[in-house]
Amino acid sequence: MNVENLFWVGLVGSVIALLFAWIQCRKVLQFSEGTDVMKKLAASIRKGANAYLKRQYKTVVKIFAVVFVVLLVLVATHQLDNWFIPFAFLTGGCYSALAGFIGMKIATSSNARTAHAAHESLNRGLNVAFSSGAVMGFTVVGLGLLDISVWFHILKYVAGFGAEKIAQTMVMFGMGASFMALFARVGGGIFTKAADVGADLVGKVEAGIPEDDPRNPATIADNVGDNVGDVAGMGADLYESYVGSILATFALGASAYGGELAWNAMLLPLAIAVLGVICSVLGTFLIRTKEGASQRDLLGTLRKGTYTAALLAAILGAPLTYFILGDMGVYVAILAGLVAGCAIGYFTEYYTSDTYKPTQGLASATETGPATTIIGGISLGMLSTAAPVIIVGIAIIVSFLAAGGSLDTANHEVYEACFNKGLYGIGIAAVGMLSTLGITLATDAYGPVADNAGGIAEMSGLGEEVRNRTDALDSLGNTTAATGKGFAIGSAALTALALLVSYVDVVETKTTIDLSLTNPAVLVGIFLGAMLTFIFGALTMSGVQRAAQSIVVEVRRQFKEIAGIMEGKADPDYARCVDLCTRGALHEMVVPSLLAIIVPIVTGCILGVEAVVGLLGGVTVTGFAMAVFMSNAGGAWDNAKKYIESGQHGGKGSECHKAAVIGDTVGDPFKDTSGPSLNILIKLVSTVSIVFSGLVISVSQIFLG
Repeated sequence: MNVENLFWVGLVGSVIALLFAWIQCRKVLQFSEGTDVMKKLAASIRKGANAYLKRQYKTVVKIFAVVFVVLLVLVATHQLDNWFIPFAFLTGGCYSALAGFIGMKIATSSNARTAHAAHESLNRGLNVAFSSGAVMGFTVVGLGLLDISVWFHILKYVAGFGAEKIAQTMVMFGMGASFMALFARVGGGIFTKAADVGADLVGKVEAGIPEDDPRNPATIADNVGDNVGDVAGMGADLYESYVGSILATFALGASAYGGELAWNAMLLPLAIAVLGVICSVLGTFLIRTKEGASQRDLLGTLRKGTYTAALLAAILGAPLTYFILGDMGVYVAILAGLVAGCAIGYFTEYYTSDTYKPTQGLASATETGPATTIIGGISLGMLSTAAPVIIVGIAIIVSFLAAGGSLDTANHEVYEACFNKGLYGIGIAAVGMLSTLGITLATDAYGPVADNAGGIAEMSGLGEEVRNRTDALDSLGNTTAATGKGFAIGSAALTALALLVSYVDVVETKTTIDLSLTNPAVLVGIFLGAMLTFIFGALTMSGVQRAAQSIVVEVRRQFKEIAGIMEGKADPDYARCVDLCTRGALHEMVVPSLLAIIVPIVTGCILGVEAVVGLLGGVTVTGFAMAVFMSNAGGAWDNAKKYIESGQHGGKGSECHKAAVIGDTVGDPFKDTSGPSLNILIKLVSTVSIVFSGLVISVSQIFLG
């Protein structure tokens, strides 16, 4: 069936998603922000978040301008084959930034409203927080589908490109989104965790005052950080994951099928994404709970919505696949991605939620002090990598074979003939995993809103009952945030594999390559890729450390020099802490972000494209495992602290609680800075390698003769 004129379906999906996001936004803004004190606190958080993003975007614009000029030069020197790539690079970055900005705006408008709603009931609090998360979730998928659809129609009807040329061009478009996402994740992550660590170490451990106590000078910066890191950064991150999976599958589909069927293979991932939007909208109507619900009940409520959306997508995906491609093996691959996503989500919950034994066991480790708490969290994080790695491994094999691939390498002709179709199956599995991102991201983005709501409830003195409700929502948010990161990391592994193959396809048209493991260049590349993961992690962690140290010093100074803070007779200088976090984050985010561009280009120029292939393999494998380890360890430390604060092991103020707070401060940069940034790194390295492949080949021939 010829479907090349049906790509307008992406625009329809975009309109549905953005319209639903607008409806949810209107719904949230109808709720009251509460008392004058709550309004004032919310306004302070909004002001700080807006100021940070304004300064961050000014920094990023300069770097984007430089890369844009470089891309223009590459086109002019015929290293890139068309003029659309530099401009699509800009639109990808702009849409990624816009997705995060819109999410941040609604989050900072929802925090006080969630606290006020929680004053009435737990269900109303959940409803407001989740609806604000839905704005983020559906904005991300709506803008992603819009960006892809607009550029597809420009390339097809304005430029007149064929299917394969469109696919090869569009796979390079993801670099702009990945570039912006990395800056947003790293910069926002450093800001939020510097403030969080500084506030906890001085306020809770040294001064012995509660979390989010208004006497703590870093508490506003902490709440600002939740929005610029966990909302704006996460929105840009998952926008990049969503778009990247679809674009990579475009390229694989055009390569695998060719001819008229290439259009069908390219349409299918777009259609699956649109189907996921519709199923996600339906799933949101199931999110409601009852008063006094336990963490298990709250988790069950969110699972009901996300699993229902995934089930609907699985059922309706069968006739859709048959209608478009007529290959039900590809449907099995889509199903493998959906099941893998849900399975990764479940195991992430298991290792990070305080309703299960791993986190409860970590809480009991605090009985013997901070050292055993740290050891327990690290071991839990390491152990938690097994399930996602095995799940992704199974999904890769199943989707590869189901889509027509063969593992019979002895029969070389059969293996080569089927190889590209098998890879298309892996790409479409990644699309399936992220197809219901609208609701998955809604459950993730709701967490920072609930966290802010708890802070506002504490600072405005709403009472213990309200704080208990916001704490319940916040603890749930820690788990759903870890689940969202699990989806992003799992899809990153599949997408990065698809991008690696796209890179090989691109360079094979320009030069001959030897990818055997006995090739020293490939081996060295693998080692360099593994090294890049650790160097990147070290730079982002040390960025948090240095920025947090400045906050610790400042909070100590204010406690010492501003008379009356501890008695509540004088106001702390909140703005000073916000400014310190802003300057620290913007300074520290540049070097690790630029590594993703510099390392693959330099490696390729000196050692050749074979080394780049090895580097991509090394950074994908180690980055995936490290991201899971860090995200899950950090989430478990955070929820172990929350578990103790609920009254276990002596409750708040106990020695166990102090040990748990130290574990949580170690886990903060794990789960909110380094861990989630790694999944962007592994895809950005791949897209950079593809975009600069022509330059790398030309320069490496000079070095290698």
